[in-house]
Amino acid sequence: MTASTTQRENRVLHQPVLGSRRFSNYWWAVIVSLGGTGFLLAGLSSYYKINFLPVGDARGLLFFPQGIAMGGYGVAGVLLALYLWLVILWDVGGGYNEFNKETGMVKIFRWGFPGKNRQVEFSCPIKDVQSIRVDLKEGINPRRALYLRVKNRREVPLTRVGQPLSLSELENQGAELARFLEVPLEGL
Repeated sequence: MTASTTQRENRVLHQPVLGSRRFSNYWWAVIVSLGGTGFLLAGLSSYYKINFLPVGDARGLLFFPQGIAMGGYGVAGVLLALYLWLVILWDVGGGYNEFNKETGMVKIFRWGFPGKNRQVEFSCPIKDVQSIRVDLKEGINPRRALYLRVKNRREVPLTRVGQPLSLSELENQGAELARFLEVPLEGL
């Protein structure tokens, strides 16, 4: 059993899914916030001829064209940083997979963007699950994911989006889930 998976008396399998609240997103949100703010302050410094930057002096920049360009980059950077912080705040993509033998149901839940579809839910009877499929693609943009194959429906993704899982972790999760649901594991 993995640390991210919990079982209650072998009747319920609950797998938390990490969404946008991961270290890399925090890292990039901080970097883009600092960069965007720096460019915006440099553009404002060149316009007002007052140094707003804590490091360096941007008063010597000509407002046209350097100050305008830096201000535009700054506005774009600040807007991108705002987007990243909001995605982290809303935990887009986070949720859980629950396989409950007591009720005989599978429930997949994810958080989305605010609006009428903020909560994305999928449920089906366990008896409709055909198999667990492992999807492996190596190369520049690797893809390692688990899918739930359900009768008369598309495949439902079970793993997080973004950073691919290690091969051993993916195999362990897939084998554990296939064993729990008593269905075949495909793709390995």
